[in-house]
Amino acid sequence: MMQTLPKIIPINELKNTAQITKTCKDSSVPIIITKNGYGEMVLMSIPLYEKIMAESQAAALVNEALDEIDAGAQPAEGHAFFASMRERYGK
Repeated sequence: MMQTLPKIIPINELKNTAQITKTCKDSSVPIIITKNGYGEMVLMSIPLYEKIMAESQAAALVNEALDEIDAGAQPAEGHAFFASMRERYGK
């Protein structure tokens, strides 16, 4: 899968709020705002931010679980894990 490159725009383009809002909503990647040719900030839509945060949190949980296994924890079998969750939380 080929990753899309981020959009890069100069800070003076932020004056056109209607266009920047449309660009932000239509973009599937963060928009890098530059000032004097250097990265200054990142702009993205709320749905894109939520997606990136969810992916980051999921990766952190997986890494934490792998660290626990490396430290000697025994992984639970899927059906046993879900049965214990149903029992614990009543669903």
